[in-house]
Amino acid sequence: MNDNLQESIDRQRRILKDWLAAPLIRIAEDCRQLWPDRQALEDRLMEGLTELPYCKYLYLLDEQAHQITANASRIGLLDVHYSRDRSDRPYLGMALAGAPFSLSDAYISRNARRPSLTAVQIIYTSSGDLLGYLGADFDLRELPATHALSTQPNQWMQLKGDPAIRSGLFHQARATSPMDERIDLVLDLLAELIAINGIFHAKLHFSSSRATLWSMDDPYRFRIHGIEELSNPDLCLAYPRRDYPADAQIPQDAVIRILRCFRDLRFMDETIYLRSGMLNIFNGLIGLTFSCDGSHYMPWDEFLDKNLGFWLGTSSEEGVC
Repeated sequence: MNDNLQESIDRQRRILKDWLAAPLIRIAEDCRQLWPDRQALEDRLMEGLTELPYCKYLYLLDEQAHQITANASRIGLLDVHYSRDRSDRPYLGMALAGAPFSLSDAYISRNARRPSLTAVQIIYTSSGDLLGYLGADFDLRELPATHALSTQPNQWMQLKGDPAIRSGLFHQARATSPMDERIDLVLDLLAELIAINGIFHAKLHFSSSRATLWSMDDPYRFRIHGIEELSNPDLCLAYPRRDYPADAQIPQDAVIRILRCFRDLRFMDETIYLRSGMLNIFNGLIGLTFSCDGSHYMPWDEFLDKNLGFWLGTSSEEGVC
């Protein structure tokens, strides 16, 4: 996991811990005084849901992590979970190891099959001995948003592809596609669509002669165009004219250079060649998938700095696969 993504997750967890700590301590202390009166404990858990507005379930476990109450939920007490052995559940690991308060990593819940979190507060007797555990389950989709979306690191990433494809690499050869036959026309037209007609994300599938395009006027839906459309300048009439965005990471004059590099990679070798190329002008990333099924993602300027020797592995650097 990249550092930016991990920091975003860690920040969210810190916010949740700060939010949960005080009410769980308060509920746990009240439950200690009511222990082991099941009805009184369940009444307190139902009250506790008002103190934890995003909590899905509250429940109590004995020192062996066996459940001694029903699940307190928004629809009432769910008795089916009474006496359940939770000792093997991963979210209890830190608590069973002695952590007074713990917040689990996200996991897929056993029943609803949805991403969830569990907070656990240890309950001690007045003399400091272990009495049991207070558990609080949360459905991630019901938690409030507490921070902005994490940023994608702007660095080269290489991903290995399907081993079955890699093993048969040298038993295949590039077949000329309709897009290969009209490639200069296709690339010039795509450069125009990006520069003038509001296309901000494009992926060319050279082998199947199609493209998927995302428009600033309708960014949540992609459009698929086959070779007849991609080689017809009338396609520009289907997209409204838009100024090239000032906040684009890829300069306008670099777009056609990037696309022509796609062409060079497509024809660089009969065995190792580009199958698809993608660019996004806002994050400045280039995506490439080769005949070996290996994929690369890298900043546009770093991509333009690479020569064919890099991709073929004939320079001092590693090749595409």
